[in-house]
Amino acid sequence: MKDQSKLVAALLIGAAAGAAAALLLAPDSGKATRDEIADYFSDLLETTKEKASKAASTVKDYSNDIVDRAKSKFQHVSENVSDYTDTLADTAKAKGSEYAGEAKGAVKDTANNWNNAIQNS
Repeated sequence: MKDQSKLVAALLIGAAAGAAAALLLAPDSGKATRDEIADYFSDLLETTKEKASKAASTVKDYSNDIVDRAKSKFQHVSENVSDYTDTLADTAKAKGSEYAGEAKGAVKDTANNWNNAIQNS
């Protein structure tokens, strides 16, 4: 990109210098020549502004596109993490309920065994 910028700048400077030399060597009066040079540079400046504006717009659009794509990817990752977290939570609840049921059964069996042992003694 730097090489292209240098090339464009060199072309613009060369064109301006060539136009200025042509106008200075023209048989017109000094005032007419100065007016033509001023008009030429005014047009050149306007063209440069337009090209710079287009380049800035292109860069802005490109950066907005990159930001939108990054947001989309992070949203997708976030959704996957959320789904995975929900799955883990559901699995933990199910296992917790299962272990609680087993523990409750074991406590109940132990209490029944102690009760039977006490009654049989």
